[in-house]
Amino acid sequence: MPSLRRTIWARATVLAVAFAGCSSSAPPPVADALATSKTCTTWHTSHKLSPCSSPKQTAAYYVDQANKYFDALDRSAPASSVPTYASQVARWEWPPWLKLTGFGQAQMQGTDKLVKSQAPAVVTPRDCRAFAVQPFARCRVSFVYDQQGGGKGCPIYEEFTFNDAGAITFIEAWSDLPTYLPMPATDTWAEGAAVHRLSTRVPGLGNPDGSIDLLGEGMTSAAASDPEVADFVARAQSFWVAFAQERKAAGDYFSKGCGW
Repeated sequence: MPSLRRTIWARATVLAVAFAGCSSSAPPPVADALATSKTCTTWHTSHKLSPCSSPKQTAAYYVDQANKYFDALDRSAPASSVPTYASQVARWEWPPWLKLTGFGQAQMQGTDKLVKSQAPAVVTPRDCRAFAVQPFARCRVSFVYDQQGGGKGCPIYEEFTFNDAGAITFIEAWSDLPTYLPMPATDTWAEGAAVHRLSTRVPGLGNPDGSIDLLGEGMTSAAASDPEVADFVARAQSFWVAFAQERKAAGDYFSKGCGW
């Protein structure tokens, strides 16, 4: 979602100055390795990890929500097509992008509208699929901008975590290029054990409502042993400052992340 990054950066800069076609598939017959890992028994019930939860919606529902997420950023999609975000929804975009690029329902909804009007793009092609373990929706898409990139697509691999009610709680994205993807080339949809993702390590995303407590016991324990969880917590507590610093350090992330 480079268009989203561009708009958020512009907004972050202002604030920093002021303050100093998806296709559905049935869940696979064999669950990811995470589904049987010990993580589902190592946390208190109020700090469950996302692999501990099971699908409460249909496969078609999860694919539809992923599709609506991209519709919210696609100039060719109707304004009425938007996803259902949980109150604490977070978006984490791995380098060369800018890590935590959204936190909270209101911010995400507002940014989606800004991006669609100020950095128009068509998100095509799309291939979104549903899975039996979290993240329940996973997509490979391309952002084609009206002005940036000379009409060339920017390939993105994206995953969506949901709560029991079907609201999106965590969005995680990578450039869909070999040097940036979180899984081996032989694992097309990141179903194996050798996948490096953050969503499955954030305590609380496996709760029925997918709620997290940035200062809670589970998060504190996880952050103490996992530097990336600790990084997420720090950025979430000081979003705009952390975002502005990341943008300054990132350099030309479009040419890297899109392969242009």
